[in-house]
Amino acid sequence: MTVHFIGAGPGAADLLTLRGRDLIAASPVCLYAGSLVPEAVLAHCPAGARIVNTAPMSLNAIIAEIAAAHAAGLDVARLHSGDLSVWSAMGEQLRRLRALGIPYDVTPGVPSFAAGAAALGAELTLPGVAQSVVLTRTSGRATSMPPGETLENFARTGAVLVIHLSVHVLDRVVVELVPHYGPDCPVAVIWRASWPDQRIVRATLATLETAVGAEMERTALIFVGHSLGAEDFDESRLYAGDYDRRYRPVGTSPRFPESA
Repeated sequence: MTVHFIGAGPGAADLLTLRGRDLIAASPVCLYAGSLVPEAVLAHCPAGARIVNTAPMSLNAIIAEIAAAHAAGLDVARLHSGDLSVWSAMGEQLRRLRALGIPYDVTPGVPSFAAGAAALGAELTLPGVAQSVVLTRTSGRATSMPPGETLENFARTGAVLVIHLSVHVLDRVVVELVPHYGPDCPVAVIWRASWPDQRIVRATLATLETAVGAEMERTALIFVGHSLGAEDFDESRLYAGDYDRRYRPVGTSPRFPESA
């Protein structure tokens, strides 16, 4: 028996990995975060599977469901939205399972920021503009931020910021970022990236609050950075004709002659 923690992707039902699909299909028990995981993903569950929406459940109740499946020798597909490595509450579940001696594994999923960048048609890391992406959020009732992880501190680096769970404090986000990025810095807010009702607002830090207006949904993503929509950037050396690389040796003395 194994508990399979599966990243179910950002919303579109077909943005599910093949491994995730196959594990769901092989698990007679499925626990899913119903507030964010699309029900279409549940179509992969086998006939007669026990399917439980964990959105209204406490951690104790969730672990009790898993423990019951373990006692019965039944594999569990535990579905969370996006990818499990960030803001999934997986860590606390794994800690409980380790204490109970219940085996588990983890299957990654497409994260929401990747779906958002795809919706924007954007490469976030453009040569000479930005080479780092920071996934962050502001403090909330469920989880506070460590003292050093502030928007101002991240903004000082000039990296692209993808700010989660913070659209309800948009005014504060703008105030903290303008001194570091400037009022003309491009911004995009994306609601429900990859879902059928996906919405995108493009603006600058100076115009963002007016552009968003009353459209406030907590799960929106805020992208901030000079690479958004940029056209004046260097081409990477990766595909330059004179760039000597393992799969394309150049010159009379290539760096990797054994690949020639």
